[in-house]
Amino acid sequence: MDKFNELINGEKPVLVDFFATWCGPCKMMHPILENVKKRLGDKVIILKIDVDVPANRQPVYLYHIQSVPTLMLFKQGKVLWNNSGVVQASQLQEIIEKYI
Repeated sequence: MDKFNELINGEKPVLVDFFATWCGPCKMMHPILENVKKRLGDKVIILKIDVDVPANRQPVYLYHIQSVPTLMLFKQGKVLWNNSGVVQASQLQEIIEKYI
């Protein structure tokens, strides 16, 4: 949790993907996130959090994650955007670029 807090409180935008290994739409998001990371490179941090891993329970409860995938964009500790469900790469890139 310390590393998570350190990342989301930084100057660089952090896109957090709350996912589950059994979730079909979550599996669809994986290549989309890789595509966005390839396009934006070091301008953004993409962090994946498996909601079923006991060590990840604190952020899951703190941010009231009730469905997967849930994407949240953080910068300087603030939630700038969130969405439940699959988001296309071009739309996701456009959203992130507003905060770079």
